[in-house]
Amino acid sequence: MGIGQIFIILIPIFFVIILGYLAGYFKKFDAASSKGLNTLVTKFALPAHLFVGITTTSKQTLIDKWPFFVTMFIGIIGFYVVLLLISRFVFKTSTTPASMFSLNSTQPSFAFMGIPVLGSIFGADAVAIPIAITGVVVNALLDPLASIIGTIGQSSANAKEKGQSLWKVTISSILHGLSEPLACVPLLGVVLILCGFHSPDILADSLDEIGSITSGAALFAIGVTIGIRNIKFSKIAIGIAFIKAIIHPLAMVLIALMMGLSKTDMTNAILLVAFPGSAVAAMIATRFETLEAETASSFVLSAILSLITLPIFLSWLM
Repeated sequence: MGIGQIFIILIPIFFVIILGYLAGYFKKFDAASSKGLNTLVTKFALPAHLFVGITTTSKQTLIDKWPFFVTMFIGIIGFYVVLLLISRFVFKTSTTPASMFSLNSTQPSFAFMGIPVLGSIFGADAVAIPIAITGVVVNALLDPLASIIGTIGQSSANAKEKGQSLWKVTISSILHGLSEPLACVPLLGVVLILCGFHSPDILADSLDEIGSITSGAALFAIGVTIGIRNIKFSKIAIGIAFIKAIIHPLAMVLIALMMGLSKTDMTNAILLVAFPGSAVAAMIATRFETLEAETASSFVLSAILSLITLPIFLSWLM
């Protein structure tokens, strides 16, 4: 695929992001309405789209994606753990900031850019399962794990209290992750397919009414989120953006090669982690009142950096 073709794919995508950015920058949207847009995409439109994509897929196709799941698990959870250990023991960062730094350096905005970018290359239906698998890994595993470790760090001053609260935090974090539509809806679709279910046309058409808005709404929401935030050019923010946009995709290249993925699955795996950092990860850091300005800024910086890195990765992979 030539550079010209790549830019033909990316120009409409970044046009909608810029449109959203202008809406946020000129205060047509505020933090509350931006949150509403994010809710629309992550809790309704994208889960509906993924459910249709999964439940209209054959059982054998789903089973064949097992190596892809292992690759995403290693490439996301493993990458987070490595960054956490380096941050904690090499740079001597406290546990909670180390967890938030690692989370924001790892979690991509796959929910917002997966369908527009990958769908334009392979077709929206073909990428539903890879995006759904990524959603399960991120929402049901990564976010709960980062939250648990962050809480351990906050409560480490009182060992007795930590021992009592850690169990509750662990259970609630896992349950919260599983309750997120981006985790539980794809999981439900997977279970139904393995049990022999195939979505009837009337159900698929009904869910497509909301699922079909995913691409435009998701990209616009990213732009709005960037537009309403102030950028802080700190070393931490720049470091997170650099790791997210460059180091993480390169690490995924090695993992995908070791797993022996097909070219299509390898491209999906690498691009899914090459997307900008996640606003959700920045929100988790805000909840812990740790690296708030840095993570919010890194989200914006990684989105800007992706204007350069995504065309490069696409050109190389295609």
